[in-house]
Amino acid sequence: MMKTFYKLLVVVFILSACEPSANNQQEKYNEQYRSKVHFSPETGWANDPNGMVYYDGEYHLFFQHNPDTTIWGPMHWGHAVSKDLIHWEQLPIALYPDSLGWIFSGSAVIDWENTSDLGENGVPPMVAIFTYHNRELENTGTDKFQSQGIAYSLDKGRSWTKYENNPVLPNPGIRDFRDPKVSWHPESEKWIMTLAVLDHINFYSSPNLIDWTLESEFGEGIGAHGGVWECPDLFPLQVEGTDEIKWVLLVSINPGGPNGGSATQYFVGEFDGHVFEPHGERTKWLDYGKDNYAGVTWSDIPDEDGRRILIGWMNNWQYANQVPTSTWRGAFTLPRTLKLTEIYNDYLLVSSPVKEFEKLKSGSKKILGSIISGMQEINMKPQFPMEINLNFNTENNTAMNFGERFGIILSNEKKESLKIGYDNLNKLFFIDRSNGGWDSPNQEFAGNHFAPYIVNSSSLSFKIIIDNSSVELFAVDGLVVMTEQFFSTKEFTSISLFSEKGEVELLDGEISKLAEIW
Repeated sequence: MMKTFYKLLVVVFILSACEPSANNQQEKYNEQYRSKVHFSPETGWANDPNGMVYYDGEYHLFFQHNPDTTIWGPMHWGHAVSKDLIHWEQLPIALYPDSLGWIFSGSAVIDWENTSDLGENGVPPMVAIFTYHNRELENTGTDKFQSQGIAYSLDKGRSWTKYENNPVLPNPGIRDFRDPKVSWHPESEKWIMTLAVLDHINFYSSPNLIDWTLESEFGEGIGAHGGVWECPDLFPLQVEGTDEIKWVLLVSINPGGPNGGSATQYFVGEFDGHVFEPHGERTKWLDYGKDNYAGVTWSDIPDEDGRRILIGWMNNWQYANQVPTSTWRGAFTLPRTLKLTEIYNDYLLVSSPVKEFEKLKSGSKKILGSIISGMQEINMKPQFPMEINLNFNTENNTAMNFGERFGIILSNEKKESLKIGYDNLNKLFFIDRSNGGWDSPNQEFAGNHFAPYIVNSSSLSFKIIIDNSSVELFAVDGLVVMTEQFFSTKEFTSISLFSEKGEVELLDGEISKLAEIW
């Protein structure tokens, strides 16, 4: 009997030793700078979000992933799922490199009508469309090293089969030929692929996700062209308060962003299944911060939900391989609902955290209205993650004693600081991390970054979401958005309101603690 007991003990010990420890998992997500309400990979490198698709109660997030190191390298598709867009479960790698190349960015769709003939037994295939990047071909000097391939899953994305006749869209001799975003266009009854090609966009169509025909090109002489175009997205949006439908084209660019390095521009116009026609030629930016790049939206959100939901990579290629995290590198923005509004004689995107984010808020503390002049410390220690909502009176913003700059500042005993506010003199929002602690070796990280905005209302709203190493500013109800990382060497211990060279009235405010998602 005792022998049996000891044998059982040995078996239990061996099994427990083989299982991942919950404490080890928790330790990984307690690392310095680890995001607490944003998705980041458990280990390894992550960049562009890929293949976001909703199916059978799950939001899928695939992403560019190097599982072996914390720097960019051989690209795989990492994989995570969520039932609420907030809490994520990381799954095994979905797509591995093969003889055709590394697996670069792309998209995923549910082929509900089985146009691809890849479904079985009434199960519609989940189809991933991605760029093959053949490093060996690239090293030979040819321009034909990027092509488009597909893979499919019949078990909710848990296992994948690559199409046997890949690539489905060979390279015609163009060096930058990548990042396919595919969606179904009901009017033409075809799949539309929006593809980044050099510094413009090619639109292709297909009846079956396999055979592709070039429809048109877009981008010559319009928009920002400071770098290569990447990670496009094309989708319809209803203009708020109307029955009007417009098409939005997102295009990431690197370099050439408004504050340097990577950023995402967008165009609003008409699309008929063949050609995209923009309204106006003004360059518009999805996010003016340094650290929101390659953002694209989820496919197959149910009609009864109806939202257009985006997530971006929270980094910038100027310093992405150098940010001072440890076992992981690369986090993602909060998922955001995009809306389209007609304002200032233009069509502009408005961004806000998805409504599911509200469930994380707890322990809110009201900030009473007051006149701010100089620095006014708030009687609480910053505890990240947190959300700060502020509403300032700007009715007399042209008065002689109105503050030139006002907002909120976080600081520590090393005099490191993060300052977020509005510059009334130069008419812009700003996030100042010039004294935030870490700076990149090329000195592209530290700085004061701006988003232009002329106040034309009697109040000005700030929603600020701060995690362990990031800040997301949604100002003017999401009309102005800025996303930035920060890496203070010591935790911030003080939070203060400020007004420089004058005073400003805080009408009301609130600080809320956010529950951690891990």
